Amino acid sequence: MRIFKALFNKKIIIGIHGLSNKVANSLLEEWWIKSIEEGLSYIGHADTPFAFKSVYWADILYEKPLNIKEKNRKSPLYEDEPYLPGDPREYTNFTPSTFKKKFLDAVERKIDKIFFDESNFINFDKIADLFIRHIYEDLDFYYNRESNLDKYSGQPVKDVIRKRLAEVLYKHRDKQILLVGHSMGSIIAYDVLTQTVPDVNIHTLITIGSPLGLPLIIKKIQTEQGLKNNTGRVPSPENIRHKWYNFSDLNDPVAIIYNISDDYKKNTNGVGPKDVIIFNNYKYNGKSNSHKLFGYLRAPEVARVIYDFCVSEKPELYAIIRKRIRALFKK
Repeated sequence: MRIFKALFNKKIIIGIHGLSNKVANSLLEEWWIKSIEEGLSYIGHADTPFAFKSVYWADILYEKPLNIKEKNRKSPLYEDEPYLPGDPREYTNFTPSTFKKKFLDAVERKIDKIFFDESNFINFDKIADLFIRHIYEDLDFYYNRESNLDKYSGQPVKDVIRKRLAEVLYKHRDKQILLVGHSMGSIIAYDVLTQTVPDVNIHTLITIGSPLGLPLIIKKIQTEQGLKNNTGRVPSPENIRHKWYNFSDLNDPVAIIYNISDDYKKNTNGVGPKDVIIFNNYKYNGKSNSHKLFGYLRAPEVARVIYDFCVSEKPELYAIIRKRIRALFKK
């Protein structure tokens, strides 16, 4: 199946990871694929073929990747949250908490009022930088610093990371692309689509566990794009042609502003973010992590978007070959 998929499938899923150090790219890519396949199996489409490419940037900030063989929990290379299959029964009858939604909506209104009120005499741009520097070290490197590794010495981190994603998008520009950005990866994806490769069309954008709704991130976007700072509204990437889905778990601290549709204006294709609340079922050694990549990728709501992308507008030749191969295996 994989051979015929590569020959006839003109679609590709491209994923870019989020904050902090990661395991080596080959293993992380394997975990991406397992999580996607797991989600497809949850919705009854386990045999759906797809092409996938991981855009890996942890090596731009970290000398060595995390190591699943490292047993010392105090080691900086210890992987404390590896991929682990989830329990699909946990998705049964999932309903987002109305109380939690109302609480987070109130928090968003308060934060927006503080950051985007022209009458404020406080320089919230500087406060945003201080917040990023002390809470999200990788984001501080991305926005403000050069790489501390010899290989990338003297190069702004954001330029190196953006170039890496841009190169992959250009390589596959003749295919239909589903781009998945997790956590900080969603910021990188947005920046690259709006500023680096506006000429590469994206069929569907998926952002998961995204901080794109945080005012401090919107402030950064406004500054880079030369937009007025008295409003939270910024443009959706013009090169998204079909859909932009923003998936959030209400317990995800990074996606505390879960509703970003009112922060990003629709592009001329009528595409803006569609916010969807999901349940992230990642758990390891009894401890849940509502921000974890793998729990987002296998959520049924995400899996349905991936499935719809994979099966839409299938080439007729591919469909015929796949049907005949399946018939052979049944004999």
